[in-house]
Amino acid sequence: MQDTISSIINPADEKGNYIDGAELEKLKKYYQSGQLRVKAAAQIGSASDGIITETVAKSLLYGDITCPGGNMYPTRRYAACLRDLTYFLRYATYAMLASDPSILEERVLNGLKETYSSLGVPIEPTIQALQAMKEVVTQRVGSDAGQEMDVYLDRIITGLN
Repeated sequence: MQDTISSIINPADEKGNYIDGAELEKLKKYYQSGQLRVKAAAQIGSASDGIITETVAKSLLYGDITCPGGNMYPTRRYAACLRDLTYFLRYATYAMLASDPSILEERVLNGLKETYSSLGVPIEPTIQALQAMKEVVTQRVGSDAGQEMDVYLDRIITGLN
């Protein structure tokens, strides 16, 4: 994972070039949104348990998935679902802070869909939970920070499709 700063400076340095034009605009945007991203990350971190609980309540608790024979039954499967949602939220927050989705590829998406398929984890309820998570995060951190997080949660959703 590289943050925006490293992803701009390192290639320029390798070429012996100064940073100008579009690269400077990317850095400007990155710095301007920095306070928003840091504030959102702090709010998400302090409310992560509540975010996960509310996400599950909005998306997964009222379907067949939690009944005997469902993929969130028994308790160990339910706990695994909560663990995965926690990973998704944490890594999306890391990516948002760095303004770089590559950590999602490296740590979350690489082989996830195949793993879920081989374990019989249904993709559609997972996507529904991620959609609910986007709503919950936006409610907790506000619309601007929520839109920033949506980019990374959407990347996970796209990777599962």
